Amino acid sequence: MASDKDIDRATDAMRAITAESGSVDTPLPATSSWRLAAFMRDRVALSAAIFLATVCLVVILAPLISPYSPNTAINQLRFAPPLTHGHVLGMDEQGRDMLSRLIWGGRVSLIVGILPVALATGIGLLLGLLAGYAGGLPDQIIMRTLDVLFAFPMVLLAIAIAGVLTPGYGTEIIAITIVLVPYVGRLARTATLSITAMPFIEAARAAGASRSALLLRYITPNVLPALLVYATTLVGLMIVVGSGLSFLGLGVQPPTADWGTMVSEGRSVLSAAPHVTFLPGLVIVVVSLAFNFLGDGLRDALDPRSARR
Repeated sequence: MASDKDIDRATDAMRAITAESGSVDTPLPATSSWRLAAFMRDRVALSAAIFLATVCLVVILAPLISPYSPNTAINQLRFAPPLTHGHVLGMDEQGRDMLSRLIWGGRVSLIVGILPVALATGIGLLLGLLAGYAGGLPDQIIMRTLDVLFAFPMVLLAIAIAGVLTPGYGTEIIAITIVLVPYVGRLARTATLSITAMPFIEAARAAGASRSALLLRYITPNVLPALLVYATTLVGLMIVVGSGLSFLGLGVQPPTADWGTMVSEGRSVLSAAPHVTFLPGLVIVVVSLAFNFLGDGLRDALDPRSARR
């Protein structure tokens, strides 16, 4: 599964970040200056970051820059093709402006992609730190519980959870958050175990550092880079999953604009107006790929070996 590969890649990044750690006070040899320089040298990741920043700015400013209301319909222009005068991306099956709906739909789709990842990262980090650092019975309880969720395919579990709950915007966020926690928790535990075995942790213990100091000052800051890389790639995947839930009628409900809902509504008129389905589908693919490219760039930038390049 693609997410399993992402976990392995993020774990490799974490190990590379901590491979050269040795001192008590500076467990990370990296500095923000060379990290930024390494990221700036990656033109693909930099382009992805600029593109995503532009997309986020556009959807935030939707009330100001959207040419029309997303639900305003002009029956005379139903199925109008792209480049129609006043409607650069054409109209949908109800005569609503496609560009406006894509802009407003981006608000929902990006939140559904970003918010669950942020929530799952926070929950998974706490569970992973506790399981990896405490060990013993807490580790067994946490990991066996996560394994139960981890045993189900991500998409199927999200569909099952969303199917039990009332379809809507909040349902998507809850379902996606639940299915992500086992993945993030497993990565956080792996990273915690790896960091805990590093020499600078032993040195900190010998110097009399408390458990809370070890967790907050040394372990957590070294676990976060791996989670950041993984979370960035997850956002793109969750945009696809969230759009899929909306497509199936388990997420955002019409007439609310959402990229997945737009694809679902356009499938019935695919032969008459293919742009109604093609345009939101293309946006989903491009934005998801951009998040993946950004994650790859962050992984490389956080690698200490980048400083020597």
